[in-house]
Order: sequence, then structure tokens, then C-alpha cells
Amino acid sequence: MSATGTPLYSAELIQEGGAYKLVVTDHPRHTVQTACVSRRMVERLPALLSRLDSLHLRGLRQR
Repeated sequence: MSATGTPLYSAELIQEGGAYKLVVTDHPRHTVQTACVSRRMVERLPALLSRLDSLHLRGLRQR
């Protein structure tokens, strides 16, 4: 995937031992937020991303 333009946010999912942490950077404000994420949410990420992609391809018109 290729992206152009100015990044507004970026996110990293980090595994530390058996725990997961989501790190989100807000580039315009130069801030970073972190949140603990359950293993179940990590396992659901591919399906959630696929759903977002599907909605984008349909122009976000349907639910």
C-alpha cells in the first residue's frame, strides 16, 4: 500500500511479553497516546481492517 500526503496519525501495535499496547501518534499536535489492547482485539484487527477497506471501496454508502 502506498500513501501520499501529510500523515495525521500513525499507529503501532506492540507486543511486550504476553501483553499488547497500541501506540498512536498525533502528528499535528506532536502527542502520543497509548492504550492496552486485549488479545481478542488484536486477533480481530485483520477482519476490522478488511471491513474498513470494503466500506471504502463501496464509498461508505452502505452499512
